[in-house]
Amino acid sequence: MLPLLCVILFCTGESFIQTGLTPFYITGYAQGTTYHITYYAVDSVVSKQNIDDLLNKIDSSLSVYKPYSLISKFNEPGCEEVTMDKYLSDVVKKSLEIYKETNGIFDITVYPLVRAWGFGNKQIKVLPNSTAIKAIMPFIGSNKLLVSHNKLIKRVPGVQIDVDGIAQGYSADVLADYFDKKRLKNYMIEIGGELRVKGKKQPENVMMRVGIEGPAKNAEDEPFLQRVIEFGDGGITTSGNYRKYFKSGNKILSHLIDPATGYPLQNEMIAVTVIAKDAITADGYDNPLMGMGLKKALLFLQHHKSMDAYFIYHKPDGSIADTATSGFYKHLIIGQKYKAPGLQ
Repeated sequence: MLPLLCVILFCTGESFIQTGLTPFYITGYAQGTTYHITYYAVDSVVSKQNIDDLLNKIDSSLSVYKPYSLISKFNEPGCEEVTMDKYLSDVVKKSLEIYKETNGIFDITVYPLVRAWGFGNKQIKVLPNSTAIKAIMPFIGSNKLLVSHNKLIKRVPGVQIDVDGIAQGYSADVLADYFDKKRLKNYMIEIGGELRVKGKKQPENVMMRVGIEGPAKNAEDEPFLQRVIEFGDGGITTSGNYRKYFKSGNKILSHLIDPATGYPLQNEMIAVTVIAKDAITADGYDNPLMGMGLKKALLFLQHHKSMDAYFIYHKPDGSIADTATSGFYKHLIIGQKYKAPGLQ
């Protein structure tokens, strides 16, 4: 799927030119998607090989598409526990935290449901019926997982997990930590549309800009750039249901699965963009905010001031609108140039 966020490669306004800093670009393919990295330095200190090696290590732990990965080992029938490495430990602990904070809306044990609905690593020809969903539901719920010391344990045999809803944001954070160790102060890391940013665009020394994609008005049209924000340090990610969905006959099903019912989520939400202190947090909360619906999501964020979010949604009359938390507006580039016709 194409990313819902994109880097804006131009800048405007006054700037202070810092001499000696040069942009270095690294692009590649990993985790079933593309990555684009820009960092600013006097000399090249990070190579594509460095990036690929790190992402391959993460995949060897977290990818359900790699049969040799640690998470695939955990998902094997008969496996009751695994000893976690740092990557799996970081992601599982964060996932369980978000599971509690969202009252179970974010749940990494939905993997069997994701596969049943055709969004996993297995193609389907027929949608699951109610009997099939009922058979899966006893294995759903992160309360069926136990973390003890450095072990991940199944409380219920047959539980399987999928951390794709948080892994790309986490991967961006891992690369950011690597860049920090290299003493890089200005960079932008994008993996599959999930971003981690630090510092400013050089040598102009201006804020970096990120574009947020909006849905096309008609099915035959391409999505367009809906908003542009200026962004400093932290993570920014987007979850949307107009790029990633499953079509069966006349049915269009969201890739977001409701762990409480076992069925794809259906509400007014089109896309959510989240800004947080790091990309794992933003990535972990963008899907559950989609699942909450607009009213509950805005209320949730009133009690989670460390995050801000931007929402695109359907109004009751079917028209498309957008809104955001008050903190998000501070990042927004105001101008008719970036405003989609008919949106608030």
